[in-house]
Amino acid sequence: MKVTNDKSVMRKVIKELDELDKYSLQIGLFGEDDSFIQMLAGVHEFGLTIRPKGKYLTIPTKEAGNRSAREIPGLFKPKGKNILATSNKSGKLTVMFYLKEEVNIPERSFLRSTFDENNAKWADMFDSWIDAVVQGDITAKQVYQRLGAMIQGDIQMKIRNLYEPSNAPATVARKGTNNPLIVTGKMRQSVTWKVVKV
Repeated sequence: MKVTNDKSVMRKVIKELDELDKYSLQIGLFGEDDSFIQMLAGVHEFGLTIRPKGKYLTIPTKEAGNRSAREIPGLFKPKGKNILATSNKSGKLTVMFYLKEEVNIPERSFLRSTFDENNAKWADMFDSWIDAVVQGDITAKQVYQRLGAMIQGDIQMKIRNLYEPSNAPATVARKGTNNPLIVTGKMRQSVTWKVVKV
């Protein structure tokens, strides 16, 4: 191999290593994609106490489904009970909503906790990919793309596998599962990453 070829390879490697400083990686749920999902993620990440505008929050049961209280005919509040219900001809009650003065959604961190748990692993992988850049096998941008895909997968796995703090019994009954962070899977699917020029 000629010395000139060695220098051109070295220049290419140095250029790619310099490129590492020209990129950054953004990971999470981006507001421009779906602001409701982003708000929901923030509630779970940090927790929240929800208080009603009026006297009570109406928490739906499985029987209420996706209907609001206004959409259910014959709904009433039985005396001395903090529920909204309907009754059949024989007087049997079907609870449609629980009435609560506040609801506490506990912190269920899936972003910060995933970073805390996996930071060392990601740093080791980053270092190994730097070696691949030096070898000329991948580019600087590919390092960030690989890292982004790995972090996205780890966050999505955390969402899928997080069961504590568990849902309230009424929520489990309505959802049919006790995975606090998954109802439709949309929040999990919304976790993404971007490689951006700095």
